[in-house]
Amino acid sequence: MNVTELPIEDLCAAVRERELRAAQVAEAFLDAARRREAELHSFLRLEPEEVLADARRVDSVIASGEDPGPLAGLPVAVKDVIVTRGVPTTCGSRILEDYRPPYDATVVQRLKEAGAVVFGKTNCDEFAMGSSTENSAYGPTRNPWDASRVPGGSSGGSAACVAAGQAPIALGTDTGGSIRQPAAFCGVVGFKPTYGRVSRYGLVAFASSLDQIGPLARNVREAALLTRVIAGHDPRDSTSSRQPVENWLDRLDRDLDGLRVGVPKEWTGEGLDPEVRGAVEKASARLEALGCRLEEVSLPSSRYAIATYYIIAPAEASSNLARYDGVRYGPRREGEDLESMYLRTRSEGFGPEVKRRIMLGTYALSAGYYDAYFVKAAKVRRLVLQDFQRVFGTVDLLLGPTTPTPPFRLGEKTADPLAMYLSDVFTVTANLAGLPALSLPAGATEGGLPLGVQLVAPHFREGRLLQAAHGLEQELGS
Repeated sequence: MNVTELPIEDLCAAVRERELRAAQVAEAFLDAARRREAELHSFLRLEPEEVLADARRVDSVIASGEDPGPLAGLPVAVKDVIVTRGVPTTCGSRILEDYRPPYDATVVQRLKEAGAVVFGKTNCDEFAMGSSTENSAYGPTRNPWDASRVPGGSSGGSAACVAAGQAPIALGTDTGGSIRQPAAFCGVVGFKPTYGRVSRYGLVAFASSLDQIGPLARNVREAALLTRVIAGHDPRDSTSSRQPVENWLDRLDRDLDGLRVGVPKEWTGEGLDPEVRGAVEKASARLEALGCRLEEVSLPSSRYAIATYYIIAPAEASSNLARYDGVRYGPRREGEDLESMYLRTRSEGFGPEVKRRIMLGTYALSAGYYDAYFVKAAKVRRLVLQDFQRVFGTVDLLLGPTTPTPPFRLGEKTADPLAMYLSDVFTVTANLAGLPALSLPAGATEGGLPLGVQLVAPHFREGRLLQAAHGLEQELGS
């Protein structure tokens, strides 16, 4: 029995029934992680002693006759912007290189209560700002399919470790596509739930009105299983929703006959790679074969989505990252006076992309420009949401590409920030509107690189989204 290839539900059942020990599972994945870590650099921290100690605690619970929880012994890799008690959380930044949080994020707490084992902290773009995981202060992660290419970002380490079999599943975060875009680039499933569905308590903030935690998984079923564990109201997060969490697994195998699926014409036009377009066309045909009714729809405000996102997100980042000043957070760099101390601390602690976004955001919020930029962007954000609300009056789901291109080469876009930002042109709209969205594998290019397609649903319709994604996944994999 190859432990690392077992479906998650079978693995956890085997641990609960004492057919496998949690420590045995952890050792198998630690071995798998070691084999490719030097090549990929998926992790910023992976300490075997810590992982095995946590796994043995699960074994002790089982030996005492207690229920270890639904995720008994499951190793879960965690993106390094999600805090873990006593374990360094760096956000891929030098300014937090020595930070050890005194508490667990709600999602980490819920994983532990469900019997899961935190399996290292994964690499990411600094403070989750990037689309390639090249902005990490600790070096880039590489794509498991082709090490000369990026894994996507900012959750590139989480996507790469799942794709490479280093971990069975991982948590990432999605502010403008940072779960879905690396999922597409690495050939795995990436799921961003509705904003508010999963608590953000303990997520180091980039853009608070956009950030969301979700899984990167080998398949839709496993993504649904993990999300159900971490979802639900949290009184420590004021944006957390009280909407009840369904058992999404119960509806995955229902047929899709009569489901109305819209294909936004703005998502299939100029700038879309022909092979990505082919993947969307193939997915459309497979959905029709499953009984879905497809129709072209329009999201006219989506043409302004990137410009809107890159005003709102940097503005929120400017505010959120003000605390890293050498007084409250970050190693202090002494200066002649307070201002020079701030300057040295932040200049040496932050990387180029974080500095760029702080400056953009500060400018958009400054006197004389606030109305012209931030207020206008907030109004356009409302138009983006209204477009989705109008379209969801006639269709149940939307289908489109996750990314405009297949995975690009390391260094290919680092000198052109706008080209890098356009990697998220199809994903940022779901964040601006707070909608659930999922990327799933949809074949490969002629050169063998992964391709992904994206499904988007109305607020809190994760069940419908996961059901459609599961059905499409079965068809595309057949």
